[in-house]
Amino acid sequence: MKKISKILIILAGAVFFIGISSCDTEEFLEVDHYSILDADQMFKSDEDAKAGLVGCYDMMLPVGETNGDWGFKPNLFIGGHPTMDTQATGWDKDWNTQNWNPGSPELLSGWKHAYKAITRCNDFLSGLEEAENITPALKTSLDGQARGIRAFFYMWLAKAFGRVPMLATGENYVNTPAKARAETYEEMWNFIIEDLKVAVDELKWEPLNGEYGRITKGFALSYLGEAYMWMAFRVPDKATENYQLAAAALLEVINSGKYALNPSFTTLWDPGEVWTKECIWEEVLDEGSQWNSWSNLTDAHTWHTYFSACPSLGGWGSLYLSWEWWGSYEPGDKRREASGVTGEITDIKPEWKSATNYGYNPYLQQSLTVPDKLNTHYHFYMNGEAAPSIWSLKTWRTCRANWQAMWGPQQIYYKRYANVLFDYAECLFNLNGESDATAWGIINQIRERAWGNLEVGKKEELTAKYLPYYQQIAQFYISKGDENVVVPEEYPLPFNENTVVVPDAKTYYAQLKSDKGFSSPVWLLALGEERRKEFNTEWCLAQDLIRSGYIEDHITNNYPKGVGVPNTDPGVQDNWHTYRNFDFDIRKMDMPIPTDELLKNDLCDQNDAYK
Repeated sequence: MKKISKILIILAGAVFFIGISSCDTEEFLEVDHYSILDADQMFKSDEDAKAGLVGCYDMMLPVGETNGDWGFKPNLFIGGHPTMDTQATGWDKDWNTQNWNPGSPELLSGWKHAYKAITRCNDFLSGLEEAENITPALKTSLDGQARGIRAFFYMWLAKAFGRVPMLATGENYVNTPAKARAETYEEMWNFIIEDLKVAVDELKWEPLNGEYGRITKGFALSYLGEAYMWMAFRVPDKATENYQLAAAALLEVINSGKYALNPSFTTLWDPGEVWTKECIWEEVLDEGSQWNSWSNLTDAHTWHTYFSACPSLGGWGSLYLSWEWWGSYEPGDKRREASGVTGEITDIKPEWKSATNYGYNPYLQQSLTVPDKLNTHYHFYMNGEAAPSIWSLKTWRTCRANWQAMWGPQQIYYKRYANVLFDYAECLFNLNGESDATAWGIINQIRERAWGNLEVGKKEELTAKYLPYYQQIAQFYISKGDENVVVPEEYPLPFNENTVVVPDAKTYYAQLKSDKGFSSPVWLLALGEERRKEFNTEWCLAQDLIRSGYIEDHITNNYPKGVGVPNTDPGVQDNWHTYRNFDFDIRKMDMPIPTDELLKNDLCDQNDAYK
């Protein structure tokens, strides 16, 4: 008889961030760990069925069977590096030159992880369909949740690889060891859309039993809208129809009143609050019950701090940010300092020198100037390779990479309300043209938040919510003997106390188009550049730029070929440019099907760019 394991999962924030819990009244999805049980045990009672579904939710987290990198490497390498706004050294540097290939381990890791999740959903849905002992209302909810999880992972595969094999309910790679990819994009996206439509009908706006971390109607509608947009992109002759359907789904989310932009963009990655009104779907990784103990190295965590930190302070070089990205921000846009920190660079452009983040991580109180002076140049030089001296504060702000504390609490966003707003604006522009006032209003609304205007009048409230974590982590490092750390009395990046004037988006981007020679219409340029500023180091960026049609214009104009010099010598000045020596190939935006899959599944074929 087939066996199923009920697995521990914590997908929300009822976790203690060094003793801090910001959501004392909420419930969270949390299930005990059990030994291996017979599969039919999963459907003998309501409680068994709810616990059984956790085996599907478990795949939202890193697991050892797929290298444990889910939530970072496969996601960053497919959703970030192709934009060149995120960069890498060592084994990973090929991801910035379109030199990935079917043997790239990150591709196989993500592929295996997604299909493992889909297989669990298929098994669960098959058993649930036949179950007779489950309360009807609960059965409906569990069906919707499982379909939502399956759609989530199919969407990741479809956005990354193009057409993929579509295993249906009851199918897995044991009983269906070989299956061809979907014959058409329409067939594939209709499969995903059908799952999400059922989930919309079966789920409520509030999570089951109030347990944050469960899929809701808002999740299903948000991803349904995005799925219709992908259908519009992949099936152009039906684009108008699908943009209309996408806009309707996204507008339902907007009109629900369940979601809102956080007042402060800066605090979105802080442990002080999780599953805020801006969050539609995220992973929340806690620091574990033994925060600085090697005995707590479980699969429910991932190495975000070490992948992201400056190498002279313990980082591993998987994630740098480009100077082209750093230089894309307008004066006053607070998203830059909330997202990144630079080395102390003596010849930095004055307008790029941050008042808070220049050579210093203000959250961890660490200087980026080191005795060997490796990072005083604009490129950080490590092991014979150079990379931009900029690191992400979205993933390197809650814990030092110095082994005093192995795990830091981490929020990993897959979809925020800001994603929904931008997607809705994209639909309106496609349907109504560049003059659509509602779409421009959405862009300006997000820019108002970016300049800090939504923080005004909320300093005391925001400080009370988000400062305590950094006070406690400072006390932790003081207890470890760091004499340079002080317990902060203010939040590391100042909150706005007065409203500022935000430049009009349409006017600004019309001028940028003229200045830099972009070929995209002004509305697409605006959406693309705002997404770069809003979603850097979030796993949606590359796919948003691809689907909207902006990626090639972005690479061509923001990373012009042959400008500067190869970044292999830290002593050579190259005018702050990333050196691009390859011709951008849009076909490579569909990643290659992993070699391992082609060897095991003789019905699966390869994408055209890699044949």
